[in-house]
Amino acid sequence: MMQGSRTLPALSPAQEAGFRLPTRAERHAKGVLLRKTVARSSHAEWTPPSNRASPVAILAAQGKTRIADLLPVRYARMKASPFAFLRGAAAVMAADLAHTPVTGVTVQACGDCHLANFGSYASPEGVPVFDINDFDETLPAPFEWDVKRLGTSLVLAGVEAGLSEKMARSLPEKMARTYARQISQLADLNPLEIWTSRIDLTAAIAQFEDRKVRESVETQLARRLESARNHFGLVADDGQSPSLRERPPLVMRLPAEEETIRHAFARYVATQPPERAILLDRYRLRDVVFKVVGVGSVGTFCAIGLFSTADGETLLLQIKEAQQSVLAPFTAPSRFHNQGERVVTGQRITQAVSDSFLGWTHSDAPQSGAAKPVPDLSGEGRQFYVRRLKDARLAAIGSDFAQQGLEDYARLCGRALARAHARSGDVVTIGGYLGSGAAFADAICAFSSAYAKQTHADWAEFTAALKAGELASA
Repeated sequence: MMQGSRTLPALSPAQEAGFRLPTRAERHAKGVLLRKTVARSSHAEWTPPSNRASPVAILAAQGKTRIADLLPVRYARMKASPFAFLRGAAAVMAADLAHTPVTGVTVQACGDCHLANFGSYASPEGVPVFDINDFDETLPAPFEWDVKRLGTSLVLAGVEAGLSEKMARSLPEKMARTYARQISQLADLNPLEIWTSRIDLTAAIAQFEDRKVRESVETQLARRLESARNHFGLVADDGQSPSLRERPPLVMRLPAEEETIRHAFARYVATQPPERAILLDRYRLRDVVFKVVGVGSVGTFCAIGLFSTADGETLLLQIKEAQQSVLAPFTAPSRFHNQGERVVTGQRITQAVSDSFLGWTHSDAPQSGAAKPVPDLSGEGRQFYVRRLKDARLAAIGSDFAQQGLEDYARLCGRALARAHARSGDVVTIGGYLGSGAAFADAICAFSSAYAKQTHADWAEFTAALKAGELASA
């Protein structure tokens, strides 16, 4: 024996079994066996539990952690339609999904998986990639929760777009079939091939069945890729130093809160790894504006920082508040203390091409010994994530062309969701469970239709509560 070496203790049979990786065949068999415990047809079930919390009460409780002055904007957006309500009511659906049959096969779930949270962004090479693009609610959870929320959103969006109820109800079935088919294809790949796979939007559009939609979207994509090069009109340059344009009331300066954001940005820059710090050291923060975003996120703290070099070359970063995921009460606790780190980690796990500027930070904590306050506009004690500001027009191209060709878009979303789930979950076990038939897709179709009706009822209750003054008036 060589000097300094030592003999490792022998492992017991149980320990050896714990270290052994199961084969693809064993994982597939596990998924097939799971059908006996949780039948695929059981995912069609939706019956409101007798103790179901009022959706208005859930939204009111959530509003206590939001900026009060922005709640009317949030509620006005949700009031627009049942689909808009669904977008803002992720907490309501999360509570309901917890009462549905659960496979126990977990993935890094999006948590707010509706069709408007898919979109396109440019890779570092300038290639338009299609993927999930919102991770505020991400957390490990059963894979079927994302599929059910996406299916429901397709039914509601289809009806809103003028499709017949029959056609709208067929959308989640097409999505779920594509999801299962993509899972099956990915299950045959090795882990590295799965991890590096991505959806080139240009190639995906070329496969659209509707020729008119295909040609229209190709034209839109080319135009929006060009717009991505000019910072979407947010940057103004008077010849001296660049600044950000205001667009009241949704994009504007809040001088009283600017110091909070500048300190949070400074903390972000100071905590970056050396290779990122070298790049960021070429820039300085020049300007800050606050921005109201989305539907579900309205009321959270969000701002844009304009960084520039000494020669006026610009970099736009977005800082966004991260609160506890709506899935958290119904899953294992997050292992991250900072909710911004939870969001960033979930995005890095899920997306094929992640933003290299992703990071997390926080604002100044309350004074030692003081009770932690409910977060307010001052930003004290808030947790944030930072990312490069995405081109909103490029990100929205998915939901825009969904209005022209929802069937093709439903399939594309199903494909993207399967690819995202395969990176973190056991794709072979999921594939064994889903099988090659229509049982799962039919169940998702039935659930989505039933929950779309539930959403209509919740939306009616919500609008009545607004009218009665039970929520902040919109």
